[in-house]
Amino acid sequence: MVSPIADGVVPWPAEDVARYVAAGYWEGRSLPFHIWQQAERTPDRVALVDGDVRLTYSELTGRADAAATRLLELGLRADDRIVVQLPNGWEFVVLILACLRAGVVPVMALPGHRYHELSYLAAHAEAAAIAVPDVLRDFDHQELGHRLVDEVDSLQHVLVAGDDLHPGSVDLRALCSGAGVWDGPEPDSRSVAVFLLSGGTTGLPKLIARTHDDYTYNAKRSGEVSGMDASTVYLVALPAGHNFPLACPGLLGALLVGGTVVMLPSPEPRRVFAAIAAEGVTHTAVVPAVAQRWLEEYKGEDLSTLRVLQVGGARLADEVARKIKPVLGCTLQQVFGMAEGLLNYTRLDDPEDVICTTQGRPMCPDDEVQVVDPLDRPVPPGEPGSLLTRGPYTPRGYYKAEQQNARAFTPDGWYRSGDICRIVAGGNLIVEGRDKDMINRGGEKISAEEVENLTYTLDQVQQVAAVAMPDPRLGERVCVYVVPRPGTDVTLADVRQSMEGLGVAAYKLPERLVLIEELPTTKVGKIDKVALRADIANRLEAVRLAESESESRQPVVGWDRK
Repeated sequence: MVSPIADGVVPWPAEDVARYVAAGYWEGRSLPFHIWQQAERTPDRVALVDGDVRLTYSELTGRADAAATRLLELGLRADDRIVVQLPNGWEFVVLILACLRAGVVPVMALPGHRYHELSYLAAHAEAAAIAVPDVLRDFDHQELGHRLVDEVDSLQHVLVAGDDLHPGSVDLRALCSGAGVWDGPEPDSRSVAVFLLSGGTTGLPKLIARTHDDYTYNAKRSGEVSGMDASTVYLVALPAGHNFPLACPGLLGALLVGGTVVMLPSPEPRRVFAAIAAEGVTHTAVVPAVAQRWLEEYKGEDLSTLRVLQVGGARLADEVARKIKPVLGCTLQQVFGMAEGLLNYTRLDDPEDVICTTQGRPMCPDDEVQVVDPLDRPVPPGEPGSLLTRGPYTPRGYYKAEQQNARAFTPDGWYRSGDICRIVAGGNLIVEGRDKDMINRGGEKISAEEVENLTYTLDQVQQVAAVAMPDPRLGERVCVYVVPRPGTDVTLADVRQSMEGLGVAAYKLPERLVLIEELPTTKVGKIDKVALRADIANRLEAVRLAESESESRQPVVGWDRK
């Protein structure tokens, strides 16, 4: 039997709950209650667009009600977990709404996850089902799903979105089709609505339990500070299982105000620009690497309806930020937040300098934020330090993670975000870096410790240290420094092939290997990651200068010497 979910959830203190209810942040109703209310007000408005599929609010909620009923017919019950690993499409939206309606808790996996990540998530969440595509980018997700059912005791069902179903698979498209009427109970507003994944430093991701009360506020308040209303057309181009495009304000925020959600499988510029023009997109969200690519590839397409471009997931360079409005014609909104809660936004009417040089300020009056030194003492205003936070949508601990909670949360409930920040005029934050051992590759957070543990599975590796190396497009990539065992050799191909064989997501694979005789250490004997990060940055800069010098020596074709 699947164990009760509440056993592993860290509750908010009763006095804080009372304060959040009194302030109106927590409304005491489930997230689907608010969306279905909106559907009753505007049943014929288009709610969801996915290629040729166009669903009104009535059709979308009808499909979700039918799917919720069918989930129960499969044997799932409220508080059961389902790992959702679906690409952006109508099936993702309908299934998530059905889960919310029935009280089944989706665990937000990513399409890039493989056996290494999914087997852990399914076991840790004690999931009863997994939802996958059949084949995506030449990878057979359906086959992996059935392998997991054979290996994970709690897992019983593989729901597949695709045309080629294996024996024993559940047809997800059929499950999410038609119209139904839900006659089950409304989930309790304090119960878990979704499990998001952490970008933690200690190995595999931790589960973040977001309740109906706190996640509804998360999406609603985000929509307010992003200028969403019934005229909003929100484009989902980032993987929808991420907190950012899901509820910051994301697709849930758009549905809560009666807007339209447009799904695209990727943020590829040509398809995005065409969708913006065709559907009248007003809002969308990207990571800095995508924003930069859009700027580079924009050729004058009609983006006149685009009002707000949210950029988050990593620090956006000031010089790139200043190009958004002149080139794309929309207002930039910088977003700095975390799946663990706290969200900071620049406001749409902020001065241009604030929009382009800061990462915004907390969205809620009761977001508590402090910046501290290594001894947890507040630093002077304007000085950098480690960011701590707590508030009405920042949970007080990870799910079933007592040891990690002792490190990530203070005894009085402050979450240690791992970000180095400065608080400047107006309460705006400037993100200076990380104090956690994390690599941020295009918005995907990678644990250096996890990469190191995986590299140690190679017999020829004596010592390894994984660090972030700077990259002009993705921000950071994974570099590993390796001390080989005497008499052996190790290559980057060896490391990557070993990790691929273990079923590791491709974005975690190292992209540079540096062989070294000895890893540098600090005065207390720890591996000196600061020195290694400086070393790889210097190596890359030396290569860049050498290439630049080589290019300068080449004759310029057609140059007139007169």
